[in-house]
Amino acid sequence: MTRPDPARITAVVGNPRIGSRTLGAAASLAGTLAAHLDATDPTLVDLATLASALHVRPRSTDLDAALAAAAGADVLVVATPVHKASFTGLLKSFLDLYGPDGLAGVTAVPLVVSASAAHALVGEVHLRPVLVELGATVPTRTLSVLDADLVDLGPVVDRWWQRAERPLRRAVGASSRVEGLLEVAR
Repeated sequence: MTRPDPARITAVVGNPRIGSRTLGAAASLAGTLAAHLDATDPTLVDLATLASALHVRPRSTDLDAALAAAAGADVLVVATPVHKASFTGLLKSFLDLYGPDGLAGVTAVPLVVSASAAHALVGEVHLRPVLVELGATVPTRTLSVLDADLVDLGPVVDRWWQRAERPLRRAVGASSRVEGLLEVAR
């Protein structure tokens, strides 16, 4: 199925360090997805730059823009390093700002960076349920990346893409059909 318009890809990175290696991995994955899905240039949201705004009222325009970019994405890469065998509190604080179904219509791709293969299921066990609870569709397995893989991420992403291509293309195509039906219904 061909989309009527280019897909919008956003990557949200929950590493508390500004400009982290997790950000680099997310940018790489988002760029690869943009190329494969004929999408516009990805939007990158480094939550480390917004950390001080997460618990302040009223919310900053930068934080509102980040929330809107994630909720408006066709494909949302949600990237985190492993922190205490789960995802970071920074990412959780950001996701907590959405209400029920705040990510409805979004196709999410979890990306987890860890030092140990023992944490390979963090994305599946901890992050996926939160994304699904927020209404996102998560049609692929988490891309789990070891620190050692960050030196040359291309082959890791290529292997993941071989399994993820079909379900991602179907999910992104389905979301464009749903949007079209919603427009007709209005």
